[in-house]
Order: sequence, then C-alpha cells, then structure tokens
Amino acid sequence: MRAPNSEFQARLAAGAPWIFVFLWSTGFVVARYATTDSDPLAFLGARLVLAALLLAGIAVVTRAPKLNLQAVRWSAIVGLGIHAVYLGGVFIAIDRGLPSGVGALIGGLHPVVTAVAGGIFLHERLARQQWFGVVLGLLGVTLVVAERLRDASLVIPTSAVVSASVAMVGMSAGTIIQRKFCAGVPLLWGTVAQYASASGALWIAATSTRRASITFSATTLWALVWATLVLSLVAVLTMLWLLRHRAAASVSSLFFLVPALSAIEAAILFGEALGGAAIAGFAVALIGVAMVTRVREAPATVDGGAQHQSGSAPINE
Repeated sequence: MRAPNSEFQARLAAGAPWIFVFLWSTGFVVARYATTDSDPLAFLGARLVLAALLLAGIAVVTRAPKLNLQAVRWSAIVGLGIHAVYLGGVFIAIDRGLPSGVGALIGGLHPVVTAVAGGIFLHERLARQQWFGVVLGLLGVTLVVAERLRDASLVIPTSAVVSASVAMVGMSAGTIIQRKFCAGVPLLWGTVAQYASASGALWIAATSTRRASITFSATTLWALVWATLVLSLVAVLTMLWLLRHRAAASVSSLFFLVPALSAIEAAILFGEALGGAAIAGFAVALIGVAMVTRVREAPATVDGGAQHQSGSAPINE
C-alpha cells in the first residue's frame, strides 16, 4: 500500500502539468496590461530582477545547493533563451499590435520545433501516437485562431510577427539546452542564474532603444506582482521541474493548450469573442496533449551514450 506522502507526491506530479498550463496562459493577459503604460523590455527586466532577488532569498534561507561555474554558464544560456528571447519577443510583439490569435498560432509551432529538435539533439524519440498527438495539438491551435485569421480588417505588423517568431525559436532552444545540460542543476540557484542573465540582457536591450521607462500605475503594479510571483516563481519553477522529469517534447506539448485558455481568459476579462472554433480547438488540443504525455517515455541517451534520467545527480556534485 502506498504511503500517504507518496500518494500526495504522485497526485502533485500528475497535477503539475495542468497547473503550469493555466498559470502560463495568464502571461498573455499580463503582457497586455504590462505594455499599457511601460516599455515591454523594461517591465520584463524589472520583473526578472525582483524574481531573482526573491528566489535568492529563498535559496539562502533553505540552504539550497549552490552552483559551480559550469552550471552557472549553462543556466545563464537557458535564461537568455527561455526568458530574455521568448518573453522579450512576446511582449514586443504584443506592444507592436500583434493580434493575440496570430501570436498564438506562431507560438503553437514551438512544441513542433521542440519535438523535432529533441529527436536530433537529445535522441528523444516520439512514438507514433505521440507524433499524432503533436499534429492534433497544432490543429487545435489553428482552430482556436481561425476566426481571428478570417477577419478581413486584421492588420498584421511585420515587425510583430518577426518578434513572435524569434520568441518561439528562443523558447525551443532554451528548452532543449535545459533538458540536455541542466537536468541536474539545483533548481533554485539555477533559476536565479537564469533570471540574472535574462534581466541583464533585457535591460541592455531596453536602454539601447532609449525606451527604458516604467510608469507605476495601478495596472502596471498589478501586472508586475502577478508576473513576478505567479509566473516567474510558481509557473517557471513548475516548468523546470517538469523538464527534469519528462522529455522536452512532452513538456512543450503543454503549450498547445495555452492559446485556448488565453482566449477564454481574454473573453472573460476583455470581452473578446469566443466562438465554437476556439472551443473545438481546445478540445482537440487537449486530446493531442494527452496522447503526447501519456505514452511512457524512455530515458534519453545523450552525451556519447550516458543516460540522463530524472533524479540524476547535479552537475556540480
């Protein structure tokens, strides 16, 4: 009979992907609020500085394992991809007027890119059922944004599309590097290193454009608190934990559900229309994610044949 603590951990592990999806989907709502009164890159820089300080404090109090130089280097690189490039690209795209539907469609390519890259660089082979799930997930994303794309009055700024596309590549690259080189990096200090590198890059980019300004209105403060505590702490730590215990493609497939949830949230908060295509897309994407994540994953063989499994020893030990 399974011990109560073990049962709780099993339920927590089962619920973690869905907690992550819901929390991550609120990021698009936060981005809309955050870019109302402030420069998007400056806002992100401030958010990640605050998150890094909070996590560093928690790491000190809990005496979390520290990093060696190699772990710091790889964590910093991951931070540039997942936080600086991805978040920066998404916020710039929204600030420049990219419709949420088009942004969701571009972001929906991220799991596909990660699945292909995971096979090439991590030797994480997807079963036929998982590939079918990836296709269903992409189809679900397409259905979610179909109504917006049919709008003849829709104007899509080229610079915004480029920013969203770069963001998608940054997330995929960061996910692959995290899975390959940071599987055993201590979670708290590793995330601090990610945020430190990303915030530095974002502030440099913001000051280079001479737009590094933040207006601390009530809207900005609300967005900053939510983005720091809920997204940068709870959601990101959940994602990094999932990347330790699941294949990169499996974790990335969860992003197929984000556009649909964001559409539901936008309908509630901003009164945006939510049609039957979006609801159908959510259902299709949900089936696709279930197909990708429920197949038992074989340990990935990387780095010349060494097996990287969940629970592997930190690289600094």
